[in-house]
Parts: sequence; structure tokens; C-alpha cells
Amino acid sequence: MTGVTEGLIADVKKLIIERLKLEEIAVEDIGTDAPLFGEGLGLDSIDALELVIGLEKEYGVSIPDAEVGKKVFQSVRAIAQYIVDNHGREVAAADGAS
Repeated sequence: MTGVTEGLIADVKKLIIERLKLEEIAVEDIGTDAPLFGEGLGLDSIDALELVIGLEKEYGVSIPDAEVGKKVFQSVRAIAQYIVDNHGREVAAADGAS
């Protein structure tokens, strides 16, 4: 796993909070390596769909199927790594601008 910056991690956490309207949760409340589903953040399949839409809109990355989605949505770090692996150059440029 390479290319994931703290800025990108924070941006992914913000995306989760904004897309899922989790106003009661702060960026620092979301563990970078904590599970997003089940005992972790407690997200469900509707939340996953909303995140897929957000990732496509914000980063231009798509989740082609449920199997890929299961891997990508394991944690915030896994999402960030997927973004870097699929659009590293654009993300690095955008991350440097923030």
C-alpha cells in the first residue's frame, strides 16, 4: 500500500460524513483502519451505494461489482488505497492543492 496520504484519508472521512449525513460524527471519530460495516461504523448496503456514487463523483473511480466493493469498503484506508491505485496522479495533484 503506497501513495495514501493523511490528506486523502481525511478527505475520504469527510466524504463519508457528508454523503451519509453523519453530522454527529467528526473526522477524528472514524478510525482509519476500523471496519466500516458491522461492528465498525455500522454502515449498510444503502450507505455503500451512496459512497459508490460519492467516489465516482469526487474522484472519478468506479466500483465495478460487489466483490470489489467488499474489498474497497473494508476501511477508510482501503478506500483511499483504491482511489490512489485507480487515479493516483490526479489524487496526488488534488491532495497537494488542499
